[in-house]
Amino acid sequence: MSKKRSLLFSVVRGALAIFIALAVATLLIFICAEGDTLADKGAMTLSALRQLLIGPALKNKGGISTKNLCDVLAAMIPIIFTGLATCVMFSANQFNLGAEGGIMLGAFVTAMVAIYVPLPAGVLPVAAIVIGAAAVGAMMLIPSLLKVKLGVSEMVCSLMMNYVVMYMIKYLLNTYLADKSKGQIMTFNFQPQSAIPQMIENGSKLSWGFVAALICVVLVSLFMYRTRWGYSIRMIGINQDFAMYSGMKVGLVIVLAQVLGGVLAGMGGGIEMLGRYTNYSWMALPGYGWTGITVAILAGNNPAFVPLAAFFMAYLNKGCSLMSTYSGVPSQLIDIIQAVIFLFFAAEQFLSGYRQKLVIKSTQEELKLKEAGAAGAAAAEGSVK
Repeated sequence: MSKKRSLLFSVVRGALAIFIALAVATLLIFICAEGDTLADKGAMTLSALRQLLIGPALKNKGGISTKNLCDVLAAMIPIIFTGLATCVMFSANQFNLGAEGGIMLGAFVTAMVAIYVPLPAGVLPVAAIVIGAAAVGAMMLIPSLLKVKLGVSEMVCSLMMNYVVMYMIKYLLNTYLADKSKGQIMTFNFQPQSAIPQMIENGSKLSWGFVAALICVVLVSLFMYRTRWGYSIRMIGINQDFAMYSGMKVGLVIVLAQVLGGVLAGMGGGIEMLGRYTNYSWMALPGYGWTGITVAILAGNNPAFVPLAAFFMAYLNKGCSLMSTYSGVPSQLIDIIQAVIFLFFAAEQFLSGYRQKLVIKSTQEELKLKEAGAAGAAAAEGSVK
């Protein structure tokens, strides 16, 4: 199948999965809506859907809501990084789920550097983020080396490591690092020069980390599709045996893919921490890694499409929050929508008939082109004779 038709199939498949997820959400909203009659429940459903679908873009009294849109862009920052991390690892057929713990560890290590390391402005935030990213990259050596050397499932190992990271951080916060003068468990404040500046001062917490995220999208896309290492990662994901017999260092590339994914997740945690917070207080896994998996699936493991998928998820999340606030519908609906999208993308037979028709049509067109070329060549040869 041609690249054009392959892209068309991916777009149609993704759009239909999203439409089905929203249809399921609409049904659940109708069931949860308060009202004595069907008309009342229908009115509540329409009000909830308005908040879900256009609430993040428009004010209640009309007009574009700059604050809400900036909130959506700010929410994109961490899931762009976890989406990129997941894309890289999944492209190598490595189902590493460590981006969730990775973004938490990256945020924690970055916070420690921002609190305790005396560096000048401009140097401190960069150094803190780099050290946090390196720490997560080192963490990802554990599941990747266990996979390469002992054949341990990277999915199980990375999933368990998320909780090891979470409980280690909770222990350190509770025992050594908490500021006892505050009313809840959190660290001392970051040094003022560690903060990432805000792009717009409207209370949305949209920092210049958004630009850094977009730059990383470009760099990861170039790495995956314009370098030898990126080609090796994708080839191993397509056919590991072929890659091995063609002389690729499969073990090294598997480790590289997972470490690079860890670095990206750690970078996202550091940028999120310094761009949005003044101290560290995460006591549970933030959920950005799980959303990153959905983002990667929506993007088809293509880093170039990650911002679009991240915008969709951030927009939907903001819509669910507004819907919960103004319509009384539980905000956990976003989890159901994500689950339905994941279900249909994971179903190999979903729209398989449509894909088969595209393949047949593409093959027929190729045969016609070959026949036309052969006829043209024969006519040219006859005219020469």
